[in-house]
Amino acid sequence: MNKIIPTLLLAGTSLLAPAQAVKNHGALHVKGTQLIDQKGQPVMLRGMSFGWHNFWPRFYTPQTVSWLAKDWNINVIRAAMGIEPKNGYLEKPDWSKEKIKAVVDGAIKENIYVIIDWHSHNINLPEAKAFFTEMAQTYGRNPHVIYEIFNEPDQETWPEVKAYSEEVISAIRAVDPDNLILVGTPQWDQDVHVAADNPIKGVKNLMYTLHFYAATHKQELRDRGDYALSKGLPLFISESAGMEATGNGPLNEEEWKKWLDWAEQRKISWITWSVSDKDETCSVLLPSASATGQWKDSDLKPSGLKSRALIKSYAAQPVKKTKTASK
Repeated sequence: MNKIIPTLLLAGTSLLAPAQAVKNHGALHVKGTQLIDQKGQPVMLRGMSFGWHNFWPRFYTPQTVSWLAKDWNINVIRAAMGIEPKNGYLEKPDWSKEKIKAVVDGAIKENIYVIIDWHSHNINLPEAKAFFTEMAQTYGRNPHVIYEIFNEPDQETWPEVKAYSEEVISAIRAVDPDNLILVGTPQWDQDVHVAADNPIKGVKNLMYTLHFYAATHKQELRDRGDYALSKGLPLFISESAGMEATGNGPLNEEEWKKWLDWAEQRKISWITWSVSDKDETCSVLLPSASATGQWKDSDLKPSGLKSRALIKSYAAQPVKKTKTASK
């Protein structure tokens, strides 16, 4: 499938790499455990996830995407479409798709990557297949788009998640043969080692999601990640942050940095949770933050100030090229 790559130019050389991510890297592919670009070189995505669209819809605007791309230097944004809760996709499908499309269209305009996230903890197979078929039909020609087909399975077994994933993947691939797909793993994306022992076969451009909250998840989970990588399972950290897994509690900045250094050393992309203004540690914004960006430091919580600083710092570090990647 031919991909459409806009060539929108933005002023300011300091913003060039993140803001021009898709222009620079094009369609993404998986080789071994590594995400590579159209030139066969390793690429890392670093960005933010919106909070549940049904709880914080006001931030789902192209202006917010633009601000995060320009001011936070993200090269990927994650649109987290809530499924079961009030005002979620099952209750308001058309409105939900409008909110997601506003973010996707904003990301395409800014030339950054965008994750369409089925933000659920349960299996909703018919609805997921219909939704992702529509998204593939609408956006499958755009190399910007990444499909995350199951946010965080909780009590589902890997055989159940795998069977669900295979069906949703088949629906996407019937329309879009090559855009990246992210597959969830059991126990809130902790059991990557289980998926590594029995991965999905016969499908290209899949990665498996690992989520961490640094004050709760530490070396033991990183060891699981290393085991999965050693088995050839490609990983993508589609949600993470520096506090407890509850979303509250103090930031553990030391452990957070250990996680990000671990990811950077292994060239694993990472996304931080979340663009929202809930009264909790992991929501990066205060209620004073506008729905169109232009945030001041006084609009950001400590987690927001730290997230912005981390993304900008790591984004400034080039990913080392490889001599062995295929072109």
